[in-house]
Amino acid sequence: MKLIVGLGNPGDKYKNTRHNLGFFEIDKLSSNENFTEWKLEKKFNAMVSLGEIVSEKVILAKPQTFMNNSGVAVGKIARYHKIPPSDIIVIQDDLDLPLGTLRISHNASSGGHKGIQSIIENIKSQEFIRLRIGIAGEKKGEIPAEDYVLEKFSQKEKDAIDSDAGLLIEAIETTVSVGALEAMNEFN
Repeated sequence: MKLIVGLGNPGDKYKNTRHNLGFFEIDKLSSNENFTEWKLEKKFNAMVSLGEIVSEKVILAKPQTFMNNSGVAVGKIARYHKIPPSDIIVIQDDLDLPLGTLRISHNASSGGHKGIQSIIENIKSQEFIRLRIGIAGEKKGEIPAEDYVLEKFSQKEKDAIDSDAGLLIEAIETTVSVGALEAMNEFN
């Protein structure tokens, strides 16, 4: 069983912001595959959807703990379902990558991303897979990073992200079926 987590912040205030790119992408994944409707699982403090990717059982999750505490929900789900860190895939925004760029990391530090740091602390490992999607767009550098990530995408930026949706789904399918190293070789 695999756990695929999209990082973001709950609530309409944060919808379509750069920091919610993980939520946005995991919603696309759930609609393109055979997954159940999203359901709030209070014991995990996460929205959860169940299904399969390439014949592998998968739990999709959107932590409702806010970005900086994402690891609380991820840790609860992983412990309950006995999912080892190596079977966790996290979809995250990355301020250091150009808009829409996809990179796959495995066994990497948080790189300053507080949601990732929370996951590392809560599962006591960095052995999980990260699908990092660039959010460095038109305004990067003009305003502080903590404000930039909470701004909404411009239509031009949203269109650029949408055009790469198939690539992300292909990267996830490859990662689930053959593993992180092969996916990193193919997509990085």
